[in-house]
Amino acid sequence: MPISMCTRELCVFSFYTLGVMSGAVEDVATGAEVVDLLVAMCRAALESSRKSIIFDPYPSVVDPFDPKALAFNPKKRSYDRLQKALDSIMSIREITQGSYVEIKKQMDKLDPLAHPLLQWIISSNRSHIVKLPVSRQLKFMHTTHQFLLLSSPPAKEARFRTARKLYGSTFAFHGSHIENWHSILRNGLVNASYTKLQLHGAAYGKGIYLSPISSISFGYSGRRNFACGYMSGLHCVLKQTSRFLQSRNLNCVALCEVITSKDLQKHGNIWVCPVPDHVCTRFFFVYEDGQVGDANINTQEPRIQREILRVIVTQSS
Repeated sequence: MPISMCTRELCVFSFYTLGVMSGAVEDVATGAEVVDLLVAMCRAALESSRKSIIFDPYPSVVDPFDPKALAFNPKKRSYDRLQKALDSIMSIREITQGSYVEIKKQMDKLDPLAHPLLQWIISSNRSHIVKLPVSRQLKFMHTTHQFLLLSSPPAKEARFRTARKLYGSTFAFHGSHIENWHSILRNGLVNASYTKLQLHGAAYGKGIYLSPISSISFGYSGRRNFACGYMSGLHCVLKQTSRFLQSRNLNCVALCEVITSKDLQKHGNIWVCPVPDHVCTRFFFVYEDGQVGDANINTQEPRIQREILRVIVTQSS
Protein backbone atom coordinates (compact mmCIF):
# COMPACT_ATOMS: atom_id res chain seq x y z
CA MET A 1 0.00 0.00 0.00
CA PRO A 2 1.46 3.42 -0.93
CA ILE A 3 2.61 5.67 1.91
CA SER A 4 -0.07 8.10 2.98
CA MET A 5 1.02 11.45 4.32
CA CYS A 6 -0.31 13.45 7.25
CA THR A 7 -1.00 17.01 6.12
CA ARG A 8 -0.06 18.63 9.43
CA GLU A 9 2.93 20.88 8.84
CA LEU A 10 5.14 19.16 11.45
CA CYS A 11 4.55 15.81 9.76
CA VAL A 12 5.25 17.30 6.34
CA PHE A 13 8.58 18.74 7.48
CA SER A 14 9.62 15.45 9.08
CA PHE A 15 8.48 13.52 6.04
CA TYR A 16 10.72 15.41 3.62
CA THR A 17 13.69 16.43 5.76
CA LEU A 18 14.21 12.86 6.99
CA GLY A 19 14.38 11.72 3.39
CA VAL A 20 11.44 9.33 3.59
CA MET A 21 10.59 10.01 -0.05
CA SER A 22 14.15 10.15 -1.37
CA GLY A 23 13.74 7.05 -3.52
CA ALA A 24 10.02 7.05 -4.22
CA VAL A 25 10.35 7.96 -7.86
CA GLU A 26 12.91 5.20 -8.38
CA ASP A 27 9.94 2.87 -8.76
CA VAL A 28 8.46 4.98 -11.55
CA ALA A 29 9.87 2.70 -14.24
CA THR A 30 7.69 -0.17 -13.02
CA GLY A 31 4.56 1.92 -12.66
CA ALA A 32 4.91 4.57 -15.35
CA GLU A 33 1.30 4.48 -16.45
CA VAL A 34 0.05 4.61 -12.86
CA VAL A 35 2.04 7.79 -12.25
CA ASP A 36 0.81 9.13 -15.60
CA LEU A 37 -2.71 8.56 -14.34
CA LEU A 38 -2.10 10.26 -10.99
CA VAL A 39 -0.64 13.31 -12.74
CA ALA A 40 -3.55 13.42 -15.21
CA MET A 41 -6.08 13.34 -12.36
CA CYS A 42 -4.20 16.08 -10.52
CA ARG A 43 -4.14 18.22 -13.65
CA ALA A 44 -7.85 17.69 -14.33
CA ALA A 45 -8.77 18.80 -10.80
CA LEU A 46 -6.44 21.79 -10.97
CA GLU A 47 -7.83 22.96 -14.32
CA SER A 48 -11.45 22.55 -13.22
CA SER A 49 -13.70 25.53 -12.58
CA ARG A 50 -14.57 23.68 -9.34
CA LYS A 51 -10.95 23.39 -8.18
CA SER A 52 -11.56 25.28 -4.93
CA ILE A 53 -13.92 22.43 -3.96
CA ILE A 54 -12.51 19.29 -5.57
CA PHE A 55 -8.75 19.92 -5.50
CA ASP A 56 -8.59 18.30 -2.10
CA PRO A 57 -6.13 17.80 -0.59
CA TYR A 58 -4.04 20.75 -1.69
CA PRO A 59 -0.31 19.90 -1.64
CA SER A 60 1.89 20.46 1.39
CA VAL A 61 5.40 20.69 -0.06
CA VAL A 62 8.54 21.90 1.68
CA ASP A 63 10.46 24.69 -0.05
CA PRO A 64 13.68 23.10 -1.43
CA PHE A 65 15.54 26.35 -0.69
CA ASP A 66 14.15 26.80 2.83
CA PRO A 67 13.41 23.58 4.76
CA LYS A 68 11.58 25.60 7.41
CA ALA A 69 8.96 26.88 4.97
CA LEU A 70 6.28 25.39 2.73
CA ALA A 71 6.50 26.14 -0.98
CA PHE A 72 2.95 24.83 -1.39
CA ASN A 73 0.77 25.51 1.62
CA PRO A 74 -2.94 24.59 1.98
CA LYS A 75 -3.36 27.72 4.11
CA LYS A 76 -1.95 29.97 1.36
CA ARG A 77 -3.12 28.49 -1.91
CA SER A 78 -1.60 29.55 -5.22
CA TYR A 79 -3.19 27.65 -8.07
CA ASP A 80 -1.16 29.53 -10.70
CA ARG A 81 2.17 28.53 -9.14
CA LEU A 82 0.93 24.98 -8.75
CA GLN A 83 -0.09 24.90 -12.41
CA LYS A 84 3.38 26.09 -13.45
CA ALA A 85 5.07 23.31 -11.48
CA LEU A 86 2.64 20.71 -12.80
CA ASP A 87 3.26 21.80 -16.39
CA SER A 88 6.96 21.22 -15.81
CA ILE A 89 6.57 17.63 -14.70
CA MET A 90 8.01 15.48 -17.45
CA SER A 91 6.08 12.68 -19.05
CA ILE A 92 6.70 9.45 -17.18
CA ARG A 93 7.35 7.87 -20.56
CA GLU A 94 10.44 10.09 -20.79
CA ILE A 95 11.32 9.66 -17.12
CA THR A 96 11.77 5.91 -17.55
CA GLN A 97 14.61 6.55 -19.99
CA GLY A 98 17.01 7.87 -17.36
CA SER A 99 18.23 7.14 -13.85
CA TYR A 100 16.53 8.64 -10.82
CA VAL A 101 19.41 11.10 -10.32
CA GLU A 102 19.21 12.23 -13.94
CA ILE A 103 15.43 12.55 -13.75
CA LYS A 104 15.62 14.80 -10.72
CA LYS A 105 18.37 16.90 -12.32
CA GLN A 106 16.28 17.47 -15.45
CA MET A 107 13.16 18.32 -13.50
CA ASP A 108 15.04 20.75 -11.23
CA LYS A 109 16.21 22.60 -14.34
CA LEU A 110 12.63 23.01 -15.52
CA ASP A 111 11.23 24.08 -12.16
CA PRO A 112 12.69 23.48 -8.65
CA LEU A 113 9.18 22.69 -7.39
CA ALA A 114 8.35 20.15 -10.12
CA HIS A 115 10.11 17.18 -8.53
CA PRO A 116 8.82 17.87 -4.98
CA LEU A 117 5.31 18.16 -6.43
CA LEU A 118 5.68 14.83 -8.26
CA GLN A 119 6.82 13.26 -4.98
CA TRP A 120 3.71 14.61 -3.28
CA ILE A 121 1.38 13.39 -6.05
CA ILE A 122 2.78 9.87 -5.64
CA SER A 123 3.03 9.78 -1.84
CA SER A 124 -0.35 11.38 -1.07
CA ASN A 125 -2.19 8.70 -3.05
CA ARG A 126 -3.88 6.50 -0.46
CA SER A 127 -5.15 3.93 -2.94
CA HIS A 128 -3.50 0.77 -4.23
CA ILE A 129 -3.29 1.05 -8.02
CA VAL A 130 -1.66 -1.53 -10.28
CA LYS A 131 -1.64 -1.54 -14.08
CA LEU A 132 -3.09 -4.84 -15.27
CA PRO A 133 -1.05 -6.77 -17.85
CA VAL A 134 -2.94 -7.54 -21.05
CA SER A 135 -3.30 -11.20 -20.09
CA ARG A 136 -5.23 -10.23 -16.96
CA GLN A 137 -7.47 -7.52 -18.37
CA LEU A 138 -11.24 -7.56 -18.78
CA LYS A 139 -11.57 -7.94 -22.54
CA PHE A 140 -15.13 -6.63 -22.70
CA MET A 141 -14.01 -3.17 -21.51
CA HIS A 142 -12.14 -2.52 -24.79
CA THR A 143 -9.27 -0.45 -23.43
CA THR A 144 -5.66 -1.30 -22.66
CA HIS A 145 -5.63 1.21 -19.80
CA GLN A 146 -6.96 -1.06 -17.07
CA PHE A 147 -6.00 -0.88 -13.40
CA LEU A 148 -6.62 -2.82 -10.25
CA LEU A 149 -7.91 -0.10 -7.90
CA LEU A 150 -8.36 -0.68 -4.18
CA SER A 151 -9.23 2.67 -2.63
CA SER A 152 -10.61 1.49 0.72
CA PRO A 153 -8.40 1.59 3.83
CA PRO A 154 -7.89 -1.78 5.60
CA ALA A 155 -10.52 -1.04 8.27
CA LYS A 156 -13.22 -0.32 5.67
CA GLU A 157 -12.21 -3.36 3.61
CA ALA A 158 -12.57 -5.52 6.74
CA ARG A 159 -16.06 -4.14 7.40
CA PHE A 160 -16.94 -4.74 3.76
CA ARG A 161 -15.87 -8.38 3.91
CA THR A 162 -17.91 -8.92 7.08
CA ALA A 163 -20.99 -7.48 5.36
CA ARG A 164 -20.34 -9.60 2.27
CA LYS A 165 -20.46 -12.77 4.36
CA LEU A 166 -23.85 -11.71 5.69
CA TYR A 167 -25.53 -10.33 2.56
CA GLY A 168 -23.46 -11.27 -0.48
CA SER A 169 -22.23 -8.87 -3.15
CA THR A 170 -22.31 -8.07 -6.84
CA PHE A 171 -20.57 -5.71 -9.27
CA ALA A 172 -21.66 -2.39 -10.72
CA PHE A 173 -20.10 0.61 -12.46
CA HIS A 174 -19.52 4.03 -10.94
CA GLY A 175 -18.96 6.92 -13.34
CA SER A 176 -17.38 10.17 -12.22
CA HIS A 177 -15.58 12.96 -14.05
CA ILE A 178 -11.80 12.46 -14.05
CA GLU A 179 -11.40 15.77 -12.20
CA ASN A 180 -13.06 14.15 -9.16
CA TRP A 181 -10.65 11.22 -8.90
CA HIS A 182 -7.75 13.25 -7.47
CA SER A 183 -9.86 13.60 -4.33
CA ILE A 184 -11.48 10.15 -4.46
CA LEU A 185 -8.10 8.38 -4.45
CA ARG A 186 -7.08 10.31 -1.34
CA ASN A 187 -10.38 10.64 0.54
CA GLY A 188 -12.24 7.54 -0.64
CA LEU A 189 -15.53 7.11 -2.50
CA VAL A 190 -17.98 9.14 -0.43
CA ASN A 191 -21.65 9.97 -0.41
CA ALA A 192 -21.63 13.39 -2.11
CA SER A 193 -25.41 13.80 -2.37
CA TYR A 194 -26.65 17.18 -1.13
CA THR A 195 -23.09 18.38 -0.44
CA LYS A 196 -20.88 20.90 -2.24
CA LEU A 197 -19.19 17.92 -3.95
CA GLN A 198 -22.38 16.94 -5.78
CA LEU A 199 -22.14 17.58 -9.52
CA HIS A 200 -25.23 15.78 -10.80
CA GLY A 201 -28.70 15.54 -9.29
CA ALA A 202 -29.79 13.05 -6.64
CA ALA A 203 -33.15 12.05 -8.09
CA TYR A 204 -33.26 8.79 -6.15
CA GLY A 205 -32.08 10.09 -2.81
CA LYS A 206 -28.82 10.29 -0.91
CA GLY A 207 -26.09 7.76 -1.59
CA ILE A 208 -23.37 6.53 -3.94
CA TYR A 209 -24.85 6.07 -7.42
CA LEU A 210 -24.01 2.92 -9.39
CA SER A 211 -25.33 1.01 -12.37
CA PRO A 212 -24.96 -2.52 -13.74
CA ILE A 213 -25.14 -0.99 -17.25
CA SER A 214 -21.94 0.55 -18.58
CA SER A 215 -23.59 3.22 -20.75
CA ILE A 216 -25.30 4.82 -17.74
CA SER A 217 -22.06 5.20 -15.81
CA PHE A 218 -20.15 6.34 -18.90
CA GLY A 219 -22.67 9.17 -19.08
CA TYR A 220 -21.44 10.48 -15.73
CA SER A 221 -17.74 10.19 -16.58
CA GLY A 222 -17.73 13.35 -18.67
CA ARG A 223 -14.97 14.55 -20.93
CA ARG A 224 -12.00 16.71 -20.10
CA ASN A 225 -9.56 18.72 -22.25
CA PHE A 226 -5.96 18.84 -21.09
CA ALA A 227 -3.45 21.54 -21.80
CA CYS A 228 -0.30 20.05 -23.26
CA GLY A 229 2.84 20.45 -21.16
CA TYR A 230 5.95 22.29 -22.29
CA MET A 231 8.87 19.91 -21.95
CA SER A 232 12.55 20.80 -22.33
CA GLY A 233 11.70 23.79 -24.51
CA LEU A 234 9.75 21.69 -27.01
CA HIS A 235 6.01 21.69 -27.53
CA CYS A 236 4.64 18.16 -27.35
CA VAL A 237 2.59 17.33 -30.42
CA LEU A 238 -0.29 15.01 -29.67
CA LYS A 239 -0.44 13.43 -33.11
CA GLN A 240 3.21 12.44 -32.89
CA THR A 241 3.13 10.72 -29.52
CA SER A 242 1.30 7.85 -27.86
CA ARG A 243 2.07 8.99 -24.33
CA PHE A 244 -0.82 8.25 -22.04
CA LEU A 245 -0.53 11.41 -19.96
CA GLN A 246 -0.72 13.78 -22.91
CA SER A 247 -4.07 12.75 -24.35
CA ARG A 248 -6.33 15.79 -24.45
CA ASN A 249 -9.47 13.87 -23.53
CA LEU A 250 -9.73 11.22 -20.84
CA ASN A 251 -12.87 9.39 -19.76
CA CYS A 252 -12.86 6.95 -16.87
CA VAL A 253 -15.17 4.58 -15.07
CA ALA A 254 -14.74 2.35 -12.03
CA LEU A 255 -16.04 -1.17 -11.53
CA CYS A 256 -17.09 -1.55 -7.90
CA GLU A 257 -18.16 -4.39 -5.67
CA VAL A 258 -21.33 -3.55 -3.75
CA ILE A 259 -23.05 -5.33 -0.88
CA THR A 260 -26.49 -6.68 -1.82
CA SER A 261 -28.23 -5.91 1.47
CA LYS A 262 -31.67 -4.34 1.81
CA ASP A 263 -29.93 -0.95 2.03
CA LEU A 264 -29.08 -1.12 -1.67
CA GLN A 265 -31.88 0.68 -3.50
CA LYS A 266 -32.48 -0.42 -7.09
CA HIS A 267 -34.44 1.91 -9.36
CA GLY A 268 -34.29 -0.06 -12.57
CA ASN A 269 -30.68 0.20 -13.74
CA ILE A 270 -29.84 3.04 -11.37
CA TRP A 271 -28.72 1.81 -7.97
CA VAL A 272 -28.18 3.92 -4.87
CA CYS A 273 -26.12 2.73 -1.92
CA PRO A 274 -26.55 5.02 1.11
CA VAL A 275 -23.89 3.12 3.11
CA PRO A 276 -20.36 4.10 1.94
CA ASP A 277 -18.88 1.04 3.68
CA HIS A 278 -20.89 -1.16 1.32
CA VAL A 279 -19.12 0.02 -1.85
CA CYS A 280 -15.48 -0.77 -2.70
CA THR A 281 -13.70 0.00 -5.96
CA ARG A 282 -12.06 -2.97 -7.67
CA PHE A 283 -11.09 -1.89 -11.20
CA PHE A 284 -10.52 1.39 -13.03
CA PHE A 285 -10.73 1.91 -16.80
CA VAL A 286 -9.45 4.90 -18.76
CA TYR A 287 -10.29 5.86 -22.35
CA GLU A 288 -8.32 8.36 -24.39
CA ASP A 289 -9.54 11.06 -26.77
CA GLY A 290 -13.10 10.99 -25.51
CA GLN A 291 -13.77 7.41 -26.60
CA VAL A 292 -15.64 4.97 -24.40
CA GLY A 293 -16.07 1.23 -24.34
CA ASP A 294 -19.01 -1.03 -25.09
CA ALA A 295 -22.21 0.71 -23.97
CA ASN A 296 -24.11 -2.57 -23.58
CA ILE A 297 -22.14 -4.26 -20.80
CA ASN A 298 -24.37 -5.62 -18.05
CA THR A 299 -22.53 -6.78 -14.93
CA GLN A 300 -25.44 -9.04 -14.03
CA GLU A 301 -24.96 -11.26 -17.06
CA PRO A 302 -23.38 -14.60 -16.05
CA ARG A 303 -20.59 -14.42 -18.66
CA ILE A 304 -19.58 -10.94 -17.47
CA GLN A 305 -19.61 -12.03 -13.83
CA ARG A 306 -17.48 -15.07 -14.65
CA GLU A 307 -14.91 -12.90 -16.41
CA ILE A 308 -14.74 -10.44 -13.49
CA LEU A 309 -14.29 -13.24 -10.96
CA ARG A 310 -11.65 -14.89 -13.16
CA VAL A 311 -9.55 -11.74 -13.17
CA ILE A 312 -10.02 -11.17 -9.42
CA VAL A 313 -8.94 -14.73 -8.62
CA THR A 314 -5.93 -14.33 -10.92
CA GLN A 315 -4.89 -11.13 -9.16
CA SER A 316 -5.11 -12.69 -5.71
CA SER A 317 -3.26 -15.88 -6.66
